[in-house]
Amino acid sequence: MHKIKNYFKQNYFEKTAWNNNKYVCGIDEVGRGCLAGPIVTCACILPKNLNFAQIKDSKVLTKEQREKAFFWIKKNCFFSISIYDHKKIDKINIYQATKVSMQKSLLQLLNIIPFDKNKIEFVLTDAMPIKLPKNFNSNFFYFTKGEKYSQSIAAASIAAKVFRDNLLSNLEKIFPKFKFSENKGYGTNKHIKIINQIDTSIIHRKTFCKNILTPQNIIKTKQTSLF
Repeated sequence: MHKIKNYFKQNYFEKTAWNNNKYVCGIDEVGRGCLAGPIVTCACILPKNLNFAQIKDSKVLTKEQREKAFFWIKKNCFFSISIYDHKKIDKINIYQATKVSMQKSLLQLLNIIPFDKNKIEFVLTDAMPIKLPKNFNSNFFYFTKGEKYSQSIAAASIAAKVFRDNLLSNLEKIFPKFKFSENKGYGTNKHIKIINQIDTSIIHRKTFCKNILTPQNIIKTKQTSLF
């Protein structure tokens, strides 16, 4: 494993791998800091020498741009999404949960690609060191601002973001009072206010919410609210 500084030119890894007739796998997560719902990770491989202008950091794209980019990813890329739920996050902590989910995304992807896995020259993650599978000889790098420097990481970020946002919007049908379609489980002021008015739901991360509950709600944390 290698850690690098942020001095590489944009898509340095993609250009290097494609020149060698190989691939890059980018991995990213969405939902790490949320109060509710799972963390979602994605491993993604872009087609060689085929770029799409909207493949960039998901945080700088509008919802419409992300959805358009995800449509392109589904048509042109190999990708795999992993979900790690709130109970497992509470059990092993969010850092370990992120690593496990990223590793699962990669393993799933390696099982579906129609070419030799050792054609993947680089595996890249956004700031998270993970273990690669045995007998997999790819070069691994992790660095901050990954979506800025690698379109492969950016594509993984977009896919994970669109998937998770849609999931949380659908969960609002079950938990309408929490307005998940608006906050996507993040700790917005409105979301925190709702929690302290009616308590947490069964999909809230208890280890995340314990520090924001008012004293009267700490007493009733075992009684969760579905609706």
